[in-house]
Amino acid sequence: MTSTLITNIGEFFTGDLETPIADVSSVFIEDGRIKSFDPEAGTEADQSIDAEGCAVLPGLVDGHIHPVFGEWTPAQNTIGWITNYMHGGSTTMISAGELHTPGLDYDDLTADLVTSLAEVARATTGRIRWGGVKVHAGTCLLVPGMDESHFDRLAEAGSILVKFIFFPLEENKDEAIRYSEMARERGLRTKVHTGGVSRSGSSRVCGFDTLKWLQPDIAAHVSGGPIPMSDDDIDALVDNTEFALEVCSSNNYRSTYLLANRLMKMGRLDRMTMGTDTPGGTGVIPRGMLRNILFLSSICEMSPGEAIAVATGNTAKAHGLEVGILKEDAPADLVIAGPVKGSEGTTLSDAIAHGDLPGISFVLIDGEVIVETRSEQTPPPMQIAHFLDSPGCPFC
Repeated sequence: MTSTLITNIGEFFTGDLETPIADVSSVFIEDGRIKSFDPEAGTEADQSIDAEGCAVLPGLVDGHIHPVFGEWTPAQNTIGWITNYMHGGSTTMISAGELHTPGLDYDDLTADLVTSLAEVARATTGRIRWGGVKVHAGTCLLVPGMDESHFDRLAEAGSILVKFIFFPLEENKDEAIRYSEMARERGLRTKVHTGGVSRSGSSRVCGFDTLKWLQPDIAAHVSGGPIPMSDDDIDALVDNTEFALEVCSSNNYRSTYLLANRLMKMGRLDRMTMGTDTPGGTGVIPRGMLRNILFLSSICEMSPGEAIAVATGNTAKAHGLEVGILKEDAPADLVIAGPVKGSEGTTLSDAIAHGDLPGISFVLIDGEVIVETRSEQTPPPMQIAHFLDSPGCPFC
């Protein structure tokens, strides 16, 4: 497999909330993983990239997508959306349920149907790396009447997550708790739709009173997806629970501000995760994860490194994935980016803190270069990373 040496790095974001920025000027990648930082002079690689002073950060981890079949989504009748999101820096995506499947009757969901839908999604959308992206599809939409055999099928299919959204939680508490136990026994994590009714019109309202006994692994879009729970419920979640709290592009901005500031005040940013909650009524937004980072930093006043860590290491950890943090022997999923001409400041940190969209130059997934020189979804950075010793244009 090709080895790669990235040099002349201006800023290095680790994705680790504990140490979000590191003093790293070069990275050596081998066999799809990070071999070392700042290797000895003279280290040879099959290819070398001059970052031209741009920043390196982990590939973004979108913890809340709604795929259907491959790169087609009926939500906005769009084709190619996964590749477009990759050009926005997302290298890993996690399904929050394939609920936009055409013809799906939310009022007539059976245990076999929802299990089979997850199996099909896992065997189709989840089988291919669309645009190189690691898509974890096949998230089952839990309904009453499921038993151990259904959870066995989900685990065998390779699903990593199950979700409460249409399930009547308050009417079926014991069954819901049993579902969580069966899921965790098989290595499946639980996520729950929170707040008000979603675009489907069939989701259940869910706030603190339900979450305090359900104890999911991840409470989805607690600040709006699109309708948030109450301010008091958000405060109670931060103060009285320990599970992950997700923010999404479908959010209520005011509620996200309140949530972020309370978590920072409590010293618990480790609980925040991020997703786009798209495609859906919010739209198809290739820059969605980037915009979320900008909001958290420029408006909620997180440091750029903390906001990036929420979008990478935090989200990956909450879903049990090894991506999201740049360290030795980690998957080499990374983005090379910098400030755009005309942006505030001279570094990516300056731009993010000001709320300015970064320009992406390279995207690598498992060490493979997927985007070279510049992204199709962002303006170019002021300094454009490039391969060293490239032969140039044969027609020039």
